[in-house]
Amino acid sequence: MDRFFELSARGSTVGREVRGGITTFMAMAYIILLNPIILGGATDVTGAKLTITQLTTSTILAAAVSTLLMGIVGNAPFGLAAGLGLNAVVAYQAAPHMTWAQAMGLVVLEGLVIVVLAVSGLRRLIMNSIPLALKHAISVGIGMFIALIGLVDAGFVGRGTGTPVQLGRTGHLTGWPVAVFCFGLLLMIVLYVRRTRGAILVSIAITAVLAIVVNAVATIDPAAWGVVVPRVPEGVVSAPDFGLVGQIDLFGGFSKAGPVTATVVLFTLVLSGFFDAMGTIIGVSDEAGLVDEQGRVPRLGAILTVDGVAGAVGGLSSASANTVFVESAAGVGEGARTGLAALVTGALFTLSLFFTPIASVVPAAAAAPALVLVGALMMTQSRNIPWEDLTLAVPAFLTIALMPFTYSITNGVGAGVISYTVVQAAVGRAGRIPWLLWVVTLVFTAYFAIEAVQGLF
Repeated sequence: MDRFFELSARGSTVGREVRGGITTFMAMAYIILLNPIILGGATDVTGAKLTITQLTTSTILAAAVSTLLMGIVGNAPFGLAAGLGLNAVVAYQAAPHMTWAQAMGLVVLEGLVIVVLAVSGLRRLIMNSIPLALKHAISVGIGMFIALIGLVDAGFVGRGTGTPVQLGRTGHLTGWPVAVFCFGLLLMIVLYVRRTRGAILVSIAITAVLAIVVNAVATIDPAAWGVVVPRVPEGVVSAPDFGLVGQIDLFGGFSKAGPVTATVVLFTLVLSGFFDAMGTIIGVSDEAGLVDEQGRVPRLGAILTVDGVAGAVGGLSSASANTVFVESAAGVGEGARTGLAALVTGALFTLSLFFTPIASVVPAAAAAPALVLVGALMMTQSRNIPWEDLTLAVPAFLTIALMPFTYSITNGVGAGVISYTVVQAAVGRAGRIPWLLWVVTLVFTAYFAIEAVQGLF
């Protein structure tokens, strides 16, 4: 096991990997409920809806297969599941113009395109062409992004009436769920700075138990907890329903919705899946200390290939496109460094196929503190950015700021790449920019102008 996963070489142990894998699963488990809600709330062009029960099984199955593959083939501590944002594209951009089977067919094609890019080496070349300063900025931006996700999911930050965001959902901190989150965050910080073994995992477990108790004794609107309401499950075992697995029509979307619409959907899926995963892989690997002096990630080709296969697996199971989850950083914060942690996460997803009630008791108030703490830890990468060089500092800042401000890793990466190439060209360094980065800049320009481009056709 030590030789296969390179535990000693990466400074890890079996215990750290197990704790990290469990932590990643607990930070990701919300997708078991959230993905079916997003997909199940939409209808396709025929008015058909997908059932929540079948979507739950498909979501878990795709996550389990993809994460296990990442552990065995990629040897990286990444959990994979249906990507938020990608599922919204499928539900609200693809399904209104085609059947669900055809929409999932486009998801399979998205995964296959990414696999081709990975196997050909082009995806690795693109990642290696991004300057080191931007790679560190991606790590910092993801830290801010996941911290914001945690704060919003816990209700500590909400949408304002006169401002884009505000403290709490009303301008003040109110309600037991927020109090539980604050307790969990402070507990996690204290345990972590005291170097308590398993600090993140222990804090999530204690806070989840507290949430269950509070929900049982207090009168609380279930919606205040978010997607997951903490309560003792009525049952333990649930039978999976595999009815949606394999229900795809690979090319039917092009005839049903038209080639332009289907191509735009496919382009959006590929670009978002490509760069969301790229940013996450770079950022989380950087935090785990797996990136070398040139900013290269070990076994990158295998990792990128598995990520593409995972996208296709998501389509084949009708769970939408799978991608590397940024919540993997929570497991890294707990010590995960190798694919053994991914095997643990994947095994827990597999078990949850039959124990969905148990897997669905950890509310955002208990899991979100991990995202906030790990976000703080990832901010330390900002020390590696040469802030004195404005030609690097400004693109780095845009990369960092736009991830949380637009709620998208892809947007942050795109803004950073475009500004970097423009600034470098403006100061007479155009010859130093790799040709591939110019191509990526043009692709991102088309991405940001996709509405205008689509209008031309």
